[in-house]
Amino acid sequence: MRTSLPLPPHYDPQRVGEVWRVPYAERAAEARAWAEQHGLRPAGEDRFRIALLAIDVQNTFCIPGFELFVGGRSGLGAVEDNRRLCEFIYSNLDIITQIFPTMDTHQAAQIFHPLFFVNENGEHPAPHTQITVEDIERGIWRFNPALGPTLGLDPAYVQAHLLHYTRTLAASSHYALTVWPYHAMLGGIGHALVAAFEEAIFFHSVARSSQPDIQIKGNHPLTENYSAIEPEVRQDHQGSPIGAVNQRLLDRLRTFDAILVAGEAKSHCVAWTVQDLLEHYQQSAPEELKKIYLLVDCMSPVVVPGVVDYTEAADAAFVRFAAAGMHLVRSTDPIEQWLEGWA
Repeated sequence: MRTSLPLPPHYDPQRVGEVWRVPYAERAAEARAWAEQHGLRPAGEDRFRIALLAIDVQNTFCIPGFELFVGGRSGLGAVEDNRRLCEFIYSNLDIITQIFPTMDTHQAAQIFHPLFFVNENGEHPAPHTQITVEDIERGIWRFNPALGPTLGLDPAYVQAHLLHYTRTLAASSHYALTVWPYHAMLGGIGHALVAAFEEAIFFHSVARSSQPDIQIKGNHPLTENYSAIEPEVRQDHQGSPIGAVNQRLLDRLRTFDAILVAGEAKSHCVAWTVQDLLEHYQQSAPEELKKIYLLVDCMSPVVVPGVVDYTEAADAAFVRFAAAGMHLVRSTDPIEQWLEGWA
């Protein structure tokens, strides 16, 4: 039976919830020595290829005090999740072939940020405001016309788009348009990967000669993009595209024998990524749904005490995923106990 690798000496679980600089040169030397000590082979030689799709493991969602910290019901959800995720990577360094981190990537003037909207008094909506079809129809919230020139958009066009957008969401199973606090701001510290997770990825890269495949998402001003596969709404009211399916990622993942999914938040970016994987696989290769494994102890739902709790919605989604053939597993269980076909 395979023995999991030990955690390397540099890993400190107490620092997972902190922001710090990864000492790359030092870690690279240690990773090369670690690979030699434990007989690690280049990932390109793997006969059973395992992908780890890590959704939005970024400071903005995962560090207490940051803009959209995902605390879950425990209050420390993302920190606890990332301790387990980092330890899972180190313990299975020898068999994880490639890591696919996704990164929510935003600027101030986007459809889910306060600056995008104004009311009749010129005020912006508060974070966590949900904007409905009726709100747009009644003019309670409208596009901030001052943004038109810098975005190169006609305010009348955007207002028509907002009506189409909210109607499209209402007619689907997706969440209503939500105004979030400014988060994952491109170039800011909140956008960065969690340091402990980044360090684990870098260590894996050097030890296994495996370049991570980072996926940028969420940078179009006219649509939300919870999923790493496609935006919430892909066309404007005129039928013109405002986003596209990430076909490259779908095609890359299809080349692996197993796809492991972790990250934040379980109720939003993870759930909608998995939902899109489900829909695309059902259309093209339903028999391959069984190679998707959801690391349920490495993700937490959005919970804002006294405001909103998405725990039950997230759990219901994962029941559907399991019924479709995906596996709900725990990172702390030996991988050979749940990974079909590996041994």
